[in-house]
Amino acid sequence: MKRLARLSLLLALAVVPAVASAQDYPTRPIRAIATSSAGGISDIFMRVLGEELNKRWGQPIVVENRAGGAFNIGAKACADAAPDGYTICIMPTDVLQYNRFVFRTLSYDLFKDLEPVTMLFFLTQGLVASSSLNVTTLEQLAAHSKAHPKTLSYTAAAIPHQFFMDSFIKESGADIVRVPFKGGGDAVNGMLTGATPIAFFGIGNYMAHLRSGALKGIAVDAGKRSPLFPDIPTLKELRPDAEVTQADFSLWAPKGTPKAIIQKVRDEVAKIASDPAFLDRHVIQRGLDPIFNTPEQFAKYMVEQRAQVERVVKRAGLQPQ
Repeated sequence: MKRLARLSLLLALAVVPAVASAQDYPTRPIRAIATSSAGGISDIFMRVLGEELNKRWGQPIVVENRAGGAFNIGAKACADAAPDGYTICIMPTDVLQYNRFVFRTLSYDLFKDLEPVTMLFFLTQGLVASSSLNVTTLEQLAAHSKAHPKTLSYTAAAIPHQFFMDSFIKESGADIVRVPFKGGGDAVNGMLTGATPIAFFGIGNYMAHLRSGALKGIAVDAGKRSPLFPDIPTLKELRPDAEVTQADFSLWAPKGTPKAIIQKVRDEVAKIASDPAFLDRHVIQRGLDPIFNTPEQFAKYMVEQRAQVERVVKRAGLQPQ
């Protein structure tokens, strides 16, 4: 009994530092890894969220962009970081779910090396073309590409959107090649300069250019038309059999980060998002659908999405490279 009592006391004492650290947290700057380049929607959101967290905690949130490699570079950096609560990461859940089917080997495991904190928002993505192409429908896009062979390229952030484009190109005979996606800011620049005049990624990155007419919207991937651009049809309207998982961005931490700290980060982020002014300006008006769920709800969603991803991959006949 004495031995059991001593063991219980040791276990209780071991918990005390973690609880105390969560209560005092944070006591120094926090690094926020973003898997997109500067200027992308997740980079911008992380910076404004960081400003609000700084006001509440008195510690700066330093955004570190680790773009490229189909988001694997940033995910690996997140997985390798110390699990002390001073590294958080904003990454796309859906893309990371697909990556294990795309690459023969990955240097991280989404389910084993990372801790879910909260899903931030669904990202309405749009298929958009430079106005110089003078196309507003899939049929016009295919026709233009055939009339101008070997001149058109596109970029897409999410793998299911690449699947859709591959299917569209194959079925229509369109002459369009894919170029790697580095980040929202780079993709917008590529469209405006004509280097890559077609893109499929978050509409929040190019709303001003859609409104000015510099870019033309062809379709959005959401379940319903965007209230910001109600004239742009959904993919389901154009291709009822298309199954495209909607993109999202979420907060993560390295595996082993204390649960109390993860919960504290999530709760503070949820409080910030509950402010109507913040929500409207930084979420709704950027073409995003707010979520901000609990770590447990997020983990459950990942399991459910995994089944959908496997179905889409099987249908597409994807083979890892």
